[in-house]
Amino acid sequence: MNLKTGIIVALVAAASVAQAQVASHAPALAKPAEIANTQGASGSMQVTGKAVVRVNGVELTDRDLVREMLQIFPYASTHNGFPKSQEESIRKGALSMIEFEELVYQDAEQRKVTVPPEKLNKAVAAYRKRFGSDEEFQQYLKAEMNGSKEKFRKTVRRSLLIEAALKSELDIRSHVTAAQVKEFYLKNPKPFTHPEQLQFQTISIMPPDNAAATVKEQAHKRANEAWEQAKTTHTYEEFGLLAEKYSQDDFRVDMGNHKLTPSTALPKEVLQILDPLKPGQVSSICQFGPYYAIFRLEARVAAGKTPFAEVQAKLQQDLQKERYNSLRRELDKRLRAKAKVEEL
Repeated sequence: MNLKTGIIVALVAAASVAQAQVASHAPALAKPAEIANTQGASGSMQVTGKAVVRVNGVELTDRDLVREMLQIFPYASTHNGFPKSQEESIRKGALSMIEFEELVYQDAEQRKVTVPPEKLNKAVAAYRKRFGSDEEFQQYLKAEMNGSKEKFRKTVRRSLLIEAALKSELDIRSHVTAAQVKEFYLKNPKPFTHPEQLQFQTISIMPPDNAAATVKEQAHKRANEAWEQAKTTHTYEEFGLLAEKYSQDDFRVDMGNHKLTPSTALPKEVLQILDPLKPGQVSSICQFGPYYAIFRLEARVAAGKTPFAEVQAKLQQDLQKERYNSLRRELDKRLRAKAKVEEL
């Protein structure tokens, strides 16, 4: 695994664990290959059928745990296991999830939540179609259900019961109306206001700090050469191509582009250069110690408040997610308060 891939994997794992600790879903039914791939693996990928937790006397095994861990971090099978730095957190998040789902299932059974036979039959048939052949399905039954079609049917029913319970307890109750979104927007203006923002491009010539006089002279010459061409550009693309050719800063790979940035976050020296410019204008050569820079202003967005129409969809999604997570935590707390959960 190269460094870039490793960083991405770690970030995905961390985000997935955080989400697993507050969100929920109807439990997935894995194909045999998704669990079979863990046979003979090391660490948390091992599956032996050993009980890992007992919820009101019902035992859940490491098979349930690994399946949930793979839901949180599906890259484990292609990255030779879970990231060592994240493995324990992934395990804890998965364990908490399977406990929660079992508590929801038992509560649904006690409240006599029902699944219409036609819905169950349809779900069983739909899941059966996920298998490429009858042989593959029989392998699944043997690996996951001790060869029992009845156990498979009960497992699908369990999944549907959990789904139905979560829909009534969380999905429906967490809905946020358009009027509520607008009310939040009006009562909380700060998150939607912004200072002046600037988007600009740069060409930077950066000789070493301890460069010889001849090197510094060449840098000055290169800066002048770049500026003579830059001042005649008329578009973002024209200046950007020069940045790719001449610039020595990290922004050269993106045509010298600095995305919209609050003016309050920019150094005052840079603001002094950009303030007199109008969009499309190029600065003169600016010197910062041994370095030279040429600026082009791409856009200036005045300070103000983002219109409601631009934030409505995401704001509604965020508010619903926040309410859902809050309701989920409350439900988990309520169910655990009257349950006996023994982690083994």
